[in-house]
Amino acid sequence: MLAVGAVLAVALQGGVVAATHADPPPATPYPVPNQFLLDAIRAALQGGAVSPPGTNNWACRPTAQHPEPVVLVHGFLANRNNNWQTYGPLLANEGYCVFALTYNSPGGDPDGFIGGLGSMRDGAPTLDTFVDRVRQATGAGKVAIVGHSMGATMPYWYIKAGGGAGKVSKMIGLAGVVQGVDSTGPSSAFGEALGGEVLSTSTFMRELHDGGIAVPGVAYTQIVTKYDEGLTYTAGLIHEPGVANYIVQDLCPQDYADHLSINSDPVTARLVLNALDPEHPQPVECSLVLPAIGVLPTGSGG
Repeated sequence: MLAVGAVLAVALQGGVVAATHADPPPATPYPVPNQFLLDAIRAALQGGAVSPPGTNNWACRPTAQHPEPVVLVHGFLANRNNNWQTYGPLLANEGYCVFALTYNSPGGDPDGFIGGLGSMRDGAPTLDTFVDRVRQATGAGKVAIVGHSMGATMPYWYIKAGGGAGKVSKMIGLAGVVQGVDSTGPSSAFGEALGGEVLSTSTFMRELHDGGIAVPGVAYTQIVTKYDEGLTYTAGLIHEPGVANYIVQDLCPQDYADHLSINSDPVTARLVLNALDPEHPQPVECSLVLPAIGVLPTGSGG
């Protein structure tokens, strides 16, 4: 399961700049970047103590139009800052109260440079504590979660078995691995890197699937890309009643978003916004989107 931190950790060895402990002041409209890797690298230079623009304004109060705050959950080896440079400002500009955490970092540091390490079971209580803090600060009964990679995997276990069922209204996963990966397949290395929890034969996956993944009362939206270089994209789909599945290329064939750039892909962003506000959906507009890493598929014309 390849996440932004796996690339940034190599690109930025020895290049981390000490960061202040201050979150950006609330102000809109924020610029919304669409070059994910460049913006994530820039964010990584700031360190994990900084929140992405538009997020973690603890004075934010939900509006009648958007009554539920959104919690952003990063992926493997990432942190709250470098994973959400697009979605922080995007959602804030749309009028949402947006919050992002770093979990499973060394020593449990909430401002850690690298998160998403260790057991996803261990990450679930951290997410639960953060969700409770968001609910208390905003007065909201429930939150919506948008997660990427490991952050589109761990929260499903949190909702089902970690106390989140009554606290989460919507779960939107980008490039997740809820179906598990084959221990002998091309994604097995990522499964092993995550302690084996995402292997289809793991106890974690058996518990997640026992009786079904989807929890009644929670609206699930799964968004994947065929050009995911980290895992088999079908691992992010949930074929259960009440779950909406989207494959980016089924909507826009010239969208070559990969595991990283799905986080800045405008098609995915529109699907996320529609899932958060299903009563006011907007049409998906297609454009050419390039992968963050790798090359265009053969025959793409790129």
